Amino acid sequence: MTELNCLSDEELVKKFISGETRCIDLLIDRHQQRIYSFILLMVRQRDLAEDIFQDVFMKVIHSLKAGKYSENGRFTSWVMRIAHNLVIDHFRKQKNQQMVSNDQYSYDIFNHSRFSDQTIEDDLVYEQLLSEVASLVEELPDSQKEVIKLRHYFGLSFKEIADETNVSINTALGRMRYALINMRKKMEERNMSLTI
Repeated sequence: MTELNCLSDEELVKKFISGETRCIDLLIDRHQQRIYSFILLMVRQRDLAEDIFQDVFMKVIHSLKAGKYSENGRFTSWVMRIAHNLVIDHFRKQKNQQMVSNDQYSYDIFNHSRFSDQTIEDDLVYEQLLSEVASLVEELPDSQKEVIKLRHYFGLSFKEIADETNVSINTALGRMRYALINMRKKMEERNMSLTI
């Protein structure tokens, strides 16, 4: 087992496909923290994050056995894309059932010292502001919404976003630009102000 620990992700994938089932355990252990944290940040519920995490690796195992993996050198990005897609699927199902609330993404994207020592009224106004931003983000096309979330909610660089979404950096930057333009238009249409 110690010698397996020294193998790269790609080597472990090849060995798993060849029949060494313990290699998938090593891959899961190696990437569990990053993938679970990614899912938890998106869904904000531990039980749900654990369920989706299990679904991710069930899909990984099934895809590897079916020969659907061809991402040489990009195992982690491939798994993160699967995780992202399963989270999106979850929210789509939830939205279809009309159970999605506007405040499901109450991340602190305005982390600034001037927001410290606030009154209860300030906190309520701030929560409303976050709810309005989340609502605007949800109205964006999926590709723009994805870039906004990965950049502002998860703090990924544009290079990391490009890798995660399998596009060029210029495409990721363009999607961000259009997302911001679309959000500004919607704010103007609604006479919204995002200041406290």
